[in-house]
Amino acid sequence: MQLECIIIEDEPLSLEKTAGFVAKVPYLKLAGTFYSSMDALQYLKEHKTDLIFLDIEMEGLTGIELLQSLQQRPAVIITSAFEKYALKGYELNVVDYLLKPFDFPRFLQAVDKVAVRDNVAARTERNFFMIQHSWRTQKVCYQDVLYIEGMREYRCIYTAKEKILTLQSFIELEQMLDATKICRIHKSWMVNVEKVEFIEKGQVKIGDKFLPLSETYKSGFYKVMGLSESGER
Repeated sequence: MQLECIIIEDEPLSLEKTAGFVAKVPYLKLAGTFYSSMDALQYLKEHKTDLIFLDIEMEGLTGIELLQSLQQRPAVIITSAFEKYALKGYELNVVDYLLKPFDFPRFLQAVDKVAVRDNVAARTERNFFMIQHSWRTQKVCYQDVLYIEGMREYRCIYTAKEKILTLQSFIELEQMLDATKICRIHKSWMVNVEKVEFIEKGQVKIGDKFLPLSETYKSGFYKVMGLSESGER
């Protein structure tokens, strides 16, 4: 499982630096970046996120004002060049306050506070997951999974030895599974990235199966595979 995060930052270099740090942390998934606090606020009204990296001094709506306007607040880490907002930030229950310029160890220290709270890091290190199967809860090792197919009511987990049917939705599976191991490639398919043999002409080869790779999920899949948008390393 990963923590979905967004970055709200009006300075391009600072935003790029924070995004680079996010990419180094296995249990973080960058869902969006925003130069405008107003655009970010609109996004937060329509989408859920687990963590916000938030600058304070921005045009239109300050980071503090944005926080105060949210009815439900995700975890927030403030990134600011000014110490004067620290007290106000902690009054709003932010997780940490990163004073610019900050380095990766300090960034990781702040992020780990969220991970420990949500037990995300521990779940990311597991080599198995638990799935609801018929009348029982079954343990499935990541290394045994080939791919997961979406059927009408069911999702079918294919391993080398068996097929496991579950009523759990793809959304539930994506929230539960480590996205660096099991990745969505299509509205009807997830794959074990370790089992991928090659990618060719919009298809992913695993064993004797060619699975469709859709444009919707291609970017995220390529990122997990360590590929560029063009499919090259």
